[in-house]
Amino acid sequence: MKDFDTMDTFYNSLRSIPFRRGPKRFLGGIAGGIADKFGWDVSLVRIGVLLSFLLPVIGPGLYLVAWLLIPYQDNSIVLQKMLRPAR
Repeated sequence: MKDFDTMDTFYNSLRSIPFRRGPKRFLGGIAGGIADKFGWDVSLVRIGVLLSFLLPVIGPGLYLVAWLLIPYQDNSIVLQKMLRPAR
């Protein structure tokens, strides 16, 4: 039970950061979230994300981590949903 308490603390700390997946989602919403947070054009951010995929491991790896950990607009987190025990 203690492991779940630790994970809940981790997920709650992720929810406390002022960053969410963007409302202008195309795939995972990461580029939309970055664009929304900084007031940038979402198309330019998407191009930047696609260009980062040309870097071996770094682009796709960071995107995957962001996709797993950055909360949606409703505060749900993909990793938490994936690891939630069946009830």
